[in-house]
Amino acid sequence: MGYGVGIFLLAIGLILALAVQDRVEGVELTLVGWILAGVGVLGILLTLASTARSRSSRTYADGTHVEERHQVPPQA
Repeated sequence: MGYGVGIFLLAIGLILALAVQDRVEGVELTLVGWILAGVGVLGILLTLASTARSRSSRTYADGTHVEERHQVPPQA
């Protein structure tokens, strides 16, 4: 899941949770909206964490600074 999907789920979830006043029998739209918003936030945070992990750097005790970039192969 990338940033775009996370933002999309967050937006749809907040619209359902805060703006929709309709009722569907057997479905609590407000709860569905909050669940989608939570999944969207979780997706954004996981994408952010994986991006930050791939751009790490290290500084050793002797002052040497090394940038470590982990290349992720493109997915087909």
